[in-house]
Amino acid sequence: MSHPVVVVTGGASGIGAACSNVLSSAGFHVIVADVNEAAGQQVAAEVGGDFVAIDVGDASGVDAAAEAIEARFGAVSGLVTSAGVIQAPLRPEELGLDLWDRVVHIDQRGTYVTCLAFGRRMAARSTGGAIVNIASVAGSRSMPLHSYAPAKAAVISMTACLASAWGRDGVRVNSVSPGYTATPGLQTEIDAGRRDVSRLTGNAPLGRLVQPSEIGQAVAFLLSPAASAISGVDLPVDCGWLAGSTWATYGGLPSLHQDRAG
Repeated sequence: MSHPVVVVTGGASGIGAACSNVLSSAGFHVIVADVNEAAGQQVAAEVGGDFVAIDVGDASGVDAAAEAIEARFGAVSGLVTSAGVIQAPLRPEELGLDLWDRVVHIDQRGTYVTCLAFGRRMAARSTGGAIVNIASVAGSRSMPLHSYAPAKAAVISMTACLASAWGRDGVRVNSVSPGYTATPGLQTEIDAGRRDVSRLTGNAPLGRLVQPSEIGQAVAFLLSPAASAISGVDLPVDCGWLAGSTWATYGGLPSLHQDRAG
């Protein structure tokens, strides 16, 4: 019995690698797509999938890769767009337009051209398909990330637009917005003392970081038949950070029940 084919861009590291691992365990044939060939090959080997080089900054290259993937592995029924770049917090006047353009080019435009390359093929078949875009809680709140946050807000918006455009063709499009996630990259910053974990978790009602596998589980659900009536939504996976982020105005989130009782 053949396994459904899912492509994970940015699959060589962080959240993309976690998604690749969870999706493989869920029975998908995972195509790890990334610009980092060495890391991508390693993740593909670990999850029993295949690696394909994709640079989401190259629209024609993405479309050619989509064609090559389907010719080699068969119809792609699932897509996860996790490829992206991050941005350090800067004042607007300190954020060079070259960096602003780079972030928007990869995180916003790159997500769109990837959805277009694979989604139009799903829509043309009219046999169903599902796309999950990796957005961010930054797309739903004000942050000193003047290129990254608007780009992720655009990902949330384009998710709803594409869900409406392709829905009658049986293609579902959703997004997942991770909160602060304990990726190897963030853990390195925490261990080096460059990020304060208490600041990252202080506004999260669950009081902790998100685990990468938890993002993968949400993605796997949205790609699965269990989510067959869900399209056009953004699902925050953030330990409640969006819900709790305004409670500082009222003195902060409640302490543990035992502490209140004591």
